[in-house]
Amino acid sequence: MNEASVAGDSVSRVRAALARAGHPDTVAAFPAGTRSAAEAAAAVGCDVAAIAKSIVFRAGERPVLVIASGSNRVDLGKVAAATGLAVKRAEAGWVRDTTGFAIGGVSPLAHRTPPVVLLDEDLFALPVVWAAAGSPAHVFSTTPAELLRLTGGTRATVRDDAAG
Repeated sequence: MNEASVAGDSVSRVRAALARAGHPDTVAAFPAGTRSAAEAAAAVGCDVAAIAKSIVFRAGERPVLVIASGSNRVDLGKVAAATGLAVKRAEAGWVRDTTGFAIGGVSPLAHRTPPVVLLDEDLFALPVVWAAAGSPAHVFSTTPAELLRLTGGTRATVRDDAAG
């Protein structure tokens, strides 16, 4: 199976999850790529803060998904405190195997293994956010409240205040 068909399957999985949740299909494709928050913001035409980036951490064999504002770095200590889990950075292969998504295209929903989910409190100051839709070239738009509903996550302060 080639990379394009794998990405297509991942995007289809996200579209199906959105439909099951009663969310409109707002998936948009950007062939130039949306791999980073800066690339996604440039493609969509929004501020980097409105990109809801998905960062997967590892707590043993359990995935912990932090959906952070694109302008924020995540404080691992705050993630551990909010989840009560010992978390560490996850390797790319483990992320792909566990979530079903490659880094750069990790969606906030439709994971192979349901993660513990935290949503960055800073996202809730925005009317609309954009999140990866299963590939490094697809995103979907939603509201922070809908993202919370879709993921079953918990609001948390995760911003690294020391990052400049």
